[in-house]
Amino acid sequence: MNTPNKLTIARMIATPIFMAVMLIETLPYRFLISLVLFAAASLTDMIDGKMARKYNLVTDFGKFLDPLADKMLTTSAYLGFIFVFAGTGYCWQMVAIVFIVLFREFMVSSLRLVTVSSGGKVVAANMWGKLKTVSQMVGIVLALFAYVLIEDFGINNAGFVNIANLVISILFWLSAVLCIISGMIYLGACKEYIDPSK
Repeated sequence: MNTPNKLTIARMIATPIFMAVMLIETLPYRFLISLVLFAAASLTDMIDGKMARKYNLVTDFGKFLDPLADKMLTTSAYLGFIFVFAGTGYCWQMVAIVFIVLFREFMVSSLRLVTVSSGGKVVAANMWGKLKTVSQMVGIVLALFAYVLIEDFGINNAGFVNIANLVISILFWLSAVLCIISGMIYLGACKEYIDPSK
């Protein structure tokens, strides 16, 4: 197994650790630790892709695994924020965003399998898919940083919390819109391999 794929697997392993830390309310500085873990895992996404292209280490295994690792990491953060926003007006928004994200990811993963089983090549992430992932990771990093200030460092006056939650909501909805756009583009790229008769 080459180094880029090892980095991808490391990102997958880090995901449940990140989510566990984020959800343990009694853990001191849980959001700060979560932010560090998420940022480090996100960096492996940038590094493994660049390394694979630079040293000609691109593999079908990597093309499948890299987007899957991204999905695991970002979705775990969104699920964590459902818990964080529980009891607030933003909780239902997080549920809707997670539904959109999961619907898109299941659709794209299914299209990848259908395309390969129909004799096509593994379709790598397109520009919109990459933009979607970057927007998710940036939004999640900023959201975690906001909660480092709110929860870990006690800057939790109502005005600041309300503004932070509003900004987080806008960033997450932006990512959800990009999920829809990139998913539709991916569907268009794979439509020639979709045959309901098979």
